[in-house]
Amino acid sequence: MKTKRLTEAQAIVQFLLHQHVERDGARRPFFAGCFGIFGHGNVAGIGQALHQHPELRFYQCRNEQAMVHTAAAFAKMHNRLRTFACATSIGPGATNMVTGAATATINRLPVLLLPGDIFARRLVAPVLQQLEQPSSQDISVNDCFVPVSRYWDRLSRPEQIITALPEAMRVLTSQAETGAVTLALPQDVQAEAFDYPAELFEDRVWYVPRPAPEATLLGRAVEWIRSSARPLIVAGGGVLYSEASAALARLVERTGIPVGETMAGKGSLRYDDPRCLGAIGVTGTRGANVIAREADLVIGIGTRYSDFTTASKTAFQDPRVRFINVNVAEFDAFKHAALPLVADARAAIEALDRALEGYCVADAYRQKAARLNAEWDAEVSRIYGVAGEAPPVSQGAVIGAVNGFAGPRDVVLCAAGSLPGDLHKLWRTRDPKGYHLEYGYSCMGYEIAGGLGVKMADPEREVYVMVGDGSYLMMSQEIITSVQEGYKLTIVLLDNQGHSSIGGLSRSVGCDAFGARFRYRNAATGQIDGGRLPVDFVANARSLGAHVIAARDVAGLVGALKEAKRQTGTTVIVIETDLEKRVPGYESWWDVPVAEVSEVPSVREARAAYEKAREKERYFL
Repeated sequence: MKTKRLTEAQAIVQFLLHQHVERDGARRPFFAGCFGIFGHGNVAGIGQALHQHPELRFYQCRNEQAMVHTAAAFAKMHNRLRTFACATSIGPGATNMVTGAATATINRLPVLLLPGDIFARRLVAPVLQQLEQPSSQDISVNDCFVPVSRYWDRLSRPEQIITALPEAMRVLTSQAETGAVTLALPQDVQAEAFDYPAELFEDRVWYVPRPAPEATLLGRAVEWIRSSARPLIVAGGGVLYSEASAALARLVERTGIPVGETMAGKGSLRYDDPRCLGAIGVTGTRGANVIAREADLVIGIGTRYSDFTTASKTAFQDPRVRFINVNVAEFDAFKHAALPLVADARAAIEALDRALEGYCVADAYRQKAARLNAEWDAEVSRIYGVAGEAPPVSQGAVIGAVNGFAGPRDVVLCAAGSLPGDLHKLWRTRDPKGYHLEYGYSCMGYEIAGGLGVKMADPEREVYVMVGDGSYLMMSQEIITSVQEGYKLTIVLLDNQGHSSIGGLSRSVGCDAFGARFRYRNAATGQIDGGRLPVDFVANARSLGAHVIAARDVAGLVGALKEAKRQTGTTVIVIETDLEKRVPGYESWWDVPVAEVSEVPSVREARAAYEKAREKERYFL
């Protein structure tokens, strides 16, 4: 057997360079490169290997959590068929990635994490940044990755990568099991050499199949659909990952079945398709939520039914409602006691389309969906059309200005706060990849790092990152990375002097936006209710290397967007928005428990309303 003598780290880098994926006859390298920050836990291992092998392009970043977000966004834009590796030192460098790992795993996005670890040979322990446990010498901070990884391994000998790396690739390329994969690399073992089988470094192609639905269950699903009077499709992220938008459009055009879109599934249909009811659930449109409430059959395609999609199990109120779930993951296919079609979304949609030949919903139902679509479009126009309002402007008007300016293939990106809910309801999608929201984890700080990942995945698209001041203050430093690498972003920073989403939620549970405003500590009250904090976002963004424009009103914002379009590098547009000018909710509810006892009257009132709303929650058995 031919062998190659390499260090463990060199062998890992060589292996990653030779991994490819193939779907529908299209083959591509799986790893686009490696993000990293070096420290004593990886500089002589992974750092040396990347220096020796520049074929695996290294990208410098500013925050370990952020680089995982960038990799995840890149993977999402590539429909989970490509990703990055992320390398860190031990200790805080490693644990900084835990939030990113959770974000990737919850959103079912492949990312390979290579954190440095403590010495396997233990002689010099405790090493710098080592967490000591009296009960075991085989625990480190990297054990924190276990619950947030789809595959986790600690490689305490160099030859262990021979079996670990293929297992890591199996999970990363699985449409059903993918998420964060963590290989903890003890720093001494990274630098140890071993005679590896040469075939480990030959090109390997991982085929991503399109499993078809089982025939008997497909037949039963067709019977259910044909006997249904008020069917509804809930389109989730699986529709987009399987590139099934065109197939879905054909199916619903022929059958007339209306579609509600989850946060991950928005863009499955164009906003102006008369069967498209838009967003569904807590942040949904009136039409989608009315149809959901009355539906006697729900066909979930590629959705995991989060509480935002189901409005905390209150969305579907027909007493005899049934579910058909199409999902490549068996775990999700069985939710809500559904008839499970464990299959690729596109393959299943095409099979249903063939089997439903001649079927169509009643004309009245088709017309109702079209009417609700038109009514919602008018409501969006109403919210967007407040361009002449006095500053500070509403968040809805800002979204309208960006949506109106952006091109059909441009991408809007967001993650946390009140912006995702408003974007879910309002953004008029014209391209399956035009709407990029991280809402499985709703992770503050994802926005700018994620925008970078989207731009790296498709540099030809304009990327509009919409971010509130709260998220910006958490993680804005990847602006520097975008400048360094020449990836242009247009960042629209909404300054409302607080946490808008949580402020509104706090008021709804009777707590008067406590702790949600950015204010000085008031000496008179002892609370954080003094004057405004003097944060200069323009100066801050400029210090990070961006071109910066301050806009005062909607007309100024449109002018700033035009100027940003002419720029070759990243631009940050800062605009103040009104914390109180909110987009309402539509026919939905979210279960956020309210204190059962309180001396505060507003809390008692909120609790009474909460108990009444909870009566609509239901089990599906």
